Amino acid sequence: MSADLPRPWRVPLLMLAMLSLAAGALAGLVRIGWQTPAPGAASVMDHAVLMIGAFFGTVISLERAVALGALWAYGAPLLAGLSGLAMLTGAGDATASALLSAASLLLLGASVQVFLRQRALHTLTLALGAAAWTAGNLLWLDGAPVTAAVAPWMAFLVLTIAGERLELSRFLPPSPAARWLFSAIVIALLIAMLPGAATVTAGRALYPAALLALALWLLRQDIARRTVREHGLTRFIAICLLAGYAWLATGALILLTTGGILPGTTAYDAGLHAVMLGFVFSMVFGHAPIIFPAVLGLRLPYHAMFYVPLVVLHLSVLIRVAGTLAGAAQVRSSGGMLNAVALALFVLGMIVAIIRGQRASRA
Repeated sequence: MSADLPRPWRVPLLMLAMLSLAAGALAGLVRIGWQTPAPGAASVMDHAVLMIGAFFGTVISLERAVALGALWAYGAPLLAGLSGLAMLTGAGDATASALLSAASLLLLGASVQVFLRQRALHTLTLALGAAAWTAGNLLWLDGAPVTAAVAPWMAFLVLTIAGERLELSRFLPPSPAARWLFSAIVIALLIAMLPGAATVTAGRALYPAALLALALWLLRQDIARRTVREHGLTRFIAICLLAGYAWLATGALILLTTGGILPGTTAYDAGLHAVMLGFVFSMVFGHAPIIFPAVLGLRLPYHAMFYVPLVVLHLSVLIRVAGTLAGAAQVRSSGGMLNAVALALFVLGMIVAIIRGQRASRA
């Protein structure tokens, strides 16, 4: 079956993702000490699963299904979205992990299909990102703690973003040497996320070292260094990208100088949130005005107010990371609340932009 899903039917999938985003943010706030309402039956321990698997898994799978244009590929965002619903309704980790594993296997299948259609380094990178997500989900399904799946889950997000940026580098193609270097970095990251790598010092250092190398590669090769001199939406996107790369490098340096991904440590919390919030969400803010029209067919006209949630986001990450590293719990909590405010402002800004776009279309 190759028929695509009509755009109105994609809206419920996006709503499932938004539900997981809201629940994940609430769980995160409770985790750092805020007396906010509990996100249904989900616990604070479900924060990472809701944010990475149920939210990002749904959104990225939906984007990939749209790119492939095949009805079966929409099973991935549906299952990922349902995994979030399973956690909120108390269906249990076994159900949620099974749904996420099935979703990631479908995303991997869709990504391989995309690669077979267009055999290129960027499509291969996207497929490897999907494979990393699958590996993390299968680990969790097999009974491993969530912390054991964090490295492959992070690799999923980082490789997906890197692959998409590499695709857009066709306007300023990297040299053959730069492409070889990119490939070497990706291979290093994949090796470092293997379970055995975390048991030796060199293996633990390899993961953040690969993240740091990738951040420097993206800063050097991305066309954003040039488009930041433009105006309007082009400049906004470039600022989102460059700021995100800076946070990727910062998070990698924090992890690299403190022994790698070591759950339960101060650096673990600071490094992960520098990458997941500072890098990943900055990319989301920058790409949303392009992705929403492609997925939903809705116009999102640029407005200078797009900068408001972006500024709040980066300020909040700075406060949170600094507070965490300094051992200042109140500062860390304040940064965490500002993180949630930034996400709420972003969602509100997108809704307002959609309304403005609809009005402009009818005018």
